Amino acid sequence: MREVRELKKSLVIGLLFLMTLFLTACSNPTTKRIINSAQAPATIGPYSQAVQAGDMIYTSGQIALDPATGEIVSSDVKAQTEQAMENLKSVIEAGGSDLNHVVKTTLYIKDMNDFQTINEVYGSYFKDNYPARSCVEVSALPKGAIIEIEAIAVVSK
Repeated sequence: MREVRELKKSLVIGLLFLMTLFLTACSNPTTKRIINSAQAPATIGPYSQAVQAGDMIYTSGQIALDPATGEIVSSDVKAQTEQAMENLKSVIEAGGSDLNHVVKTTLYIKDMNDFQTINEVYGSYFKDNYPARSCVEVSALPKGAIIEIEAIAVVSK
């Protein structure tokens, strides 16, 4: 009889432990969720379009790929910046946020001489709630892109 009670007690403790693990995993703000948008180009490597951790969305860099073809939209810096921003916007929206909730962006550009044009297009997407930003000139980008943009956003929905 005593052995049965000890066994029941052990089972109850084990079940409580498993329930605690389950509830912790479900409510843990650092649980990661993969975000994908059909309105943005598919990834071209072993990475996700974005990952949500807690209330934050971390995007991968977006280049000017046409989501339908997977090819660079144009060799024009303005067109590439617009497409990269549209791709970024689609990924962030798929994660339950929007550009108004972006807190940080990083721009990787091939030629700092294109900065003025890039800045004008970029500024048209962020009206008055500007995120923090870094801009770095790089020697090369995937698929010969001129610009790549990544962001961190707060989940808004």
